[in-house]
Amino acid sequence: MRVAGPGRELLPTLEPVDLVIENGVIADIAPTGNLKPTGLVLDGEGGWLLPGLWDHHVHVLQWALSADRVPLGEVASAHDAATIMALAPEIDGRRIGSGFRDGLWPDTPTLRMLDATTGEVPTYLINADVHSVWMNSAAFRSEGFEPVASGLLREEDAFEISRRLNAVEPRIADHSVERMASAAAARGIVGLVDLDMTWNDEPWQRRVARGFDTLRITYGTYPQHLDRAIAEGLRTGDSVRGATHDLVRVGPLKAITDGSLGTRTAACAHHYPGEIDNHGLLTIAPDELVEMMTRATAAGLECAIHAIGDIANAHALDAYALTGAVGTIEHAQLVAHSDIPRFARLGVAASVQPEHALDDRDMTDAIWAEQSAQPYPLRALADSGANLRFGSDAPVAPLDPWAAMASAVFRTRDGRDAWQPHERVGIETAIAASTAGGSTAPAEITPGALADLVVVGADPFAADERGLRSMPVRATLLAGRVTHGA
Repeated sequence: MRVAGPGRELLPTLEPVDLVIENGVIADIAPTGNLKPTGLVLDGEGGWLLPGLWDHHVHVLQWALSADRVPLGEVASAHDAATIMALAPEIDGRRIGSGFRDGLWPDTPTLRMLDATTGEVPTYLINADVHSVWMNSAAFRSEGFEPVASGLLREEDAFEISRRLNAVEPRIADHSVERMASAAAARGIVGLVDLDMTWNDEPWQRRVARGFDTLRITYGTYPQHLDRAIAEGLRTGDSVRGATHDLVRVGPLKAITDGSLGTRTAACAHHYPGEIDNHGLLTIAPDELVEMMTRATAAGLECAIHAIGDIANAHALDAYALTGAVGTIEHAQLVAHSDIPRFARLGVAASVQPEHALDDRDMTDAIWAEQSAQPYPLRALADSGANLRFGSDAPVAPLDPWAAMASAVFRTRDGRDAWQPHERVGIETAIAASTAGGSTAPAEITPGALADLVVVGADPFAADERGLRSMPVRATLLAGRVTHGA
């Protein structure tokens, strides 16, 4: 097999090579036929070898459970969504749909509209961006919330509803997560960052105790649990307590500082069209963010700061500068041109989701048309020296690193013209950004490196947009152990 991606530039040949793996690391690499096979042999069948891939932003349980929820991503109107939910099967006495995008719907969701079709069965429609939930009156009563005319709960109220809907029996949750992990390994994933909006330490202790070993996991902690995390001594990089292996580790403090584009709550310098008083909202005040990040850093926790609008990104970068914290800005969907170089200067990684740019291209052109900042900057961040880390934000977009890479490299799908093609990045950058270390510090194929690897059936450097999206994955290895394939 040939090496593709980080590390190939260190090899003396671009011809097929053989690898020897010992104790979970790459022990040797040589042109094919020059190493004597010993032990278990995995035939690469003339494929291409890459470092194992990571998704740097996943809501693990919510993504795992979405497989059993009504998909609404292609629904064209509020009326259609309400009609579909009326016909949806009940699960535990309620109906749950997910993935709707109402930013360009011709009609407006209302409580009355949803009540008319869904009746007395509690019904929940979760926005694709997870920042709003459309519910009927029965659901409002069931959850103890006062009904609103729109039927929409936003931001923290919406997050609370999602937390409740995700609170399924542990056996069901863990089975769904295992199913998700196997599917991820089948796409070449060896690790992901779990940012479920809950206390993640307990379920990951439980899953590890039950034998979870399919992926590497780094899991986040939210501000409402920061005191508990500090009191219990959680530090970024430590193995989850009680583990007999090092696959699952404590991750960052995750803080959400503004809303989203689709919910029209991302904090922006210019107002939203037709809403002169709406600049979005900051959900954490700048001084509160500084205090929170200072406490987390002192306790040994890195930070992952959700910032979508340009104002939120500016405040997040300011907080990193003031606190000396280490970590990421999650999303970075609209960034002032003057703030783009600050990522590299401050050592703040940009944890971005390239598929969102194409999911949101029409909304961006309509809703952010008057914004002066750069939407979905990838090339600009990369050229400035920022470390890009790719992810999906699943369930906001499917957990598929090849889709993310295709969107980043080609900025198109479904045969449409490339959107803002000046923000394309090269395939080298896309692959690197899809590994554990990100674009400036990628995992490499080199002796001594961890044997987290993926073998694919086509050359990523020669693939077109459709070829990248449909990349065949032949085998995935985690520290030399096969998690998918032969």
